[in-house]
Amino acid sequence: MTNMTRRRLLLTTALVATLATGCVQGESGTATPAPGQLRLDYAYYNPLSLVIRKQHWLEDELKDTKVTWVLSAGSNKANENLRAETIDVGSTAGAAALQARANGTPIKTVGIYTRPEWTALVVAKGSPVTEVKQLKGRKVAATKGTDPYFFLLQALKEAGLSGSDVEVVNLQHADGRTALERGDVDAWAGLDPLMAQSEVDAGSKLVYRNPAFNSYGFLNAREAFLTEHPDLAQKVIDAYERARAWVAANPDEAVQLLAAEAKLTPEVASVVLKERTEAKISPVPGAEQRAVLERILPTLVAESQVRSEAEARTALDTLFEPRFAEKAQASS
Repeated sequence: MTNMTRRRLLLTTALVATLATGCVQGESGTATPAPGQLRLDYAYYNPLSLVIRKQHWLEDELKDTKVTWVLSAGSNKANENLRAETIDVGSTAGAAALQARANGTPIKTVGIYTRPEWTALVVAKGSPVTEVKQLKGRKVAATKGTDPYFFLLQALKEAGLSGSDVEVVNLQHADGRTALERGDVDAWAGLDPLMAQSEVDAGSKLVYRNPAFNSYGFLNAREAFLTEHPDLAQKVIDAYERARAWVAANPDEAVQLLAAEAKLTPEVASVVLKERTEAKISPVPGAEQRAVLERILPTLVAESQVRSEAEARTALDTLFEPRFAEKAQASS
């Protein structure tokens, strides 16, 4: 073996060893760990997420962590990404979080971001439908696996109907709004801010409202992420409490932010944030949220939205992980 060959072999071996450790050499010659990562969602139905993303609080504080934001078009998409491990923290409605855990998605609810009235049953301007029972035999757009869909099921049950009494057209929220306004469906289980926008722009009508049928906004994290990176989970919840305080102190700026992000008029954004969203609540998941899910659970079972009642009960008993929100609340 020639001297040149030996030198090449030594250089190659050193390079492979460096790559295998996942480290690079700093100027001082000491090994520097490769940056970590934090992947979380933002959603137009979660205004606190918009604030955190816009203010860059996490990026500024976590200098050695790559922060990646993923848009959630609905609770179902957030749950899909949590299940696929493409995000670590995602925002859903409470009913969707319960359904996901009951059906095997290993998530825990670590915080509550808002108490919204973000869904209702919507009909087009000029529709003859004035009450829920008139929906029997009609087409209703809804996004399965989200709060509007569970709202629809509860409303039908209250009116003496079931999910099989209507034709559910499974569309993502924005497509449901379009289908309603085009006349392709008779009603839509709407979601703000799209619902408020349809009211203002197209004259759509909320034919049935019931704040008690809306479940809270749940912030959920993968169980493995909580085990491996509890420090990052705490940073996320701390940022949410900072955003809650920011919205309270800057309500008009929050309206402008939602309007800009979701491409809404300030009028529509104001309806969503100031009339239908309560952010001044405890972030700690607990008895109030459990009571809502206890009421929804039988509907999930009856409509086969969960694998079994036993699994749904177990999921409810194990869903909440309040320690991060408790610490954040105490600090704030």
